Amino acid sequence: MNPSRILIIAGSDAGGGAGIQADIKTVTALGGYAMTAVTALTAQNTCGVQGVVGVEPAFIREQIRSVVSDLGVDCVKTGMLHDDAVIDAVADELQRGAAHVPWVVDPVMVAQSGARLVGEGAMARLRSVIMPQARLITPNLPEAAALLGRPIDHVGEMEDAARALLAFGPEAVLLKGGHLGGGQLTDVLATADGCERLEHARIDTRSDHGTGCTLASAIAEGLGRELPLAHAVHRGRNYLQRALATATPLGAGHGPVNHAHTVAAFGLTPTGR
Repeated sequence: MNPSRILIIAGSDAGGGAGIQADIKTVTALGGYAMTAVTALTAQNTCGVQGVVGVEPAFIREQIRSVVSDLGVDCVKTGMLHDDAVIDAVADELQRGAAHVPWVVDPVMVAQSGARLVGEGAMARLRSVIMPQARLITPNLPEAAALLGRPIDHVGEMEDAARALLAFGPEAVLLKGGHLGGGQLTDVLATADGCERLEHARIDTRSDHGTGCTLASAIAEGLGRELPLAHAVHRGRNYLQRALATATPLGAGHGPVNHAHTVAAFGLTPTGR
């Protein structure tokens, strides 16, 4: 069976814990084939973002066109699309070459520190030209609050918020509840058929950088191999939970998860086994 071909359109994380680097690791660890169109370069580590350089929209278009025309694509995953021109370029090229495959849209708008990463104009463009084409969007609570223009302060509000996000046009919404306190973590998966609460015990770790990128890419890999949506979501969440639970602390801040927990060590014995 050929690997699922996942086109990832997002920014680069120099520290390797989030962004394109986390996406590639995740897709590879799950048996897929990762391709990329880089939207921005960041100087970034476990303590924060020190600098950002955007990529010209015309070159983002060229990256997408180059990959799709030769390698093909089974699913698209988008991360941070930081301004109107980038969003329009991505939407236009995907409509040309990848309108027939699922899109998983991770609406990266709010940094882990709480700082807003995109303005109102870009957020409106994301709502109007990207989200209506999505098979699934995967906002966390601050991102959902920004999209809806209202806070989401407790689990009881999450199902209403997820249903409201469906009104922007995606086929499904996975609203992630990790920003709420407490020992139990709740996500909500919403479709036209209703809402499902997905719950598990919170894992006590500081190795939690890039969890949103990792989860969205894990789900995209599943959709790329034509798993049903609910199966792809549960599989992706299980992969992330194991990646959190087995992570080795790195750096002085919020370190990366263990993307490679599915991969066996190779060549560590004299026989190469």
